[in-house]
Amino acid sequence: MNFNWFRKQKKNYPAFWQEYLDSFTDETKDTILNTRFIAFDTETTGFDQHNDRVLSIGAVSLHNKSIHIVDNFEIYISQDIFKAETVKIHGIMKNNTLPKVTELEAIKEFIAYIKNDILIAHHASFDFAMVNQMLLRNGLSKLKNKYIDTGALYKKSQHIIYQDNLKNYSLDELCEELIITKTDRHTASGDALITAFAFLKICSRLNKTNKFKWKTLL
Repeated sequence: MNFNWFRKQKKNYPAFWQEYLDSFTDETKDTILNTRFIAFDTETTGFDQHNDRVLSIGAVSLHNKSIHIVDNFEIYISQDIFKAETVKIHGIMKNNTLPKVTELEAIKEFIAYIKNDILIAHHASFDFAMVNQMLLRNGLSKLKNKYIDTGALYKKSQHIIYQDNLKNYSLDELCEELIITKTDRHTASGDALITAFAFLKICSRLNKTNKFKWKTLL
């Protein structure tokens, strides 16, 4: 008996999620240049992964050292939980005119966009945790995509003399360090684009020191 097949079927996942899970294999990834990366960001009601909620997700793809602006993703999510004090950060009002979808619809569209590609985020563990809570609330399992944290990757690109392994660089600090214009800061789409620029600049540094390799990125 194929017990792996039995466990998958026992979960009774919806078709879109089962297709997502089945798209991951143990095969070696393509070369870095031929790989599609997805830089993404979430705007949330706060920083508590269990009690706060995702208000929007923004993303943009990268391929062959280029950002593909036309291949982007942006979605706003209707939530019952709302914190007025966070509006001054993300600017998303509870009753504005932005078209919003349910969490499940947002999940379906996001998964269709990212596929099984490698994700990039700044302080990625937070964004992953918030999206994973969305998934779990809707009876699904966690994201399976491999990911790159631009904060951690930036440290790898620094000269050892200047490296401070204890420092957690904010996205604003990374913009200053890498000379990146902070356009649409604190919107999911704007921060995703900034993260994409940061990734490319860090990769350029790594390439100069012969560290532009999978074992360094992941």
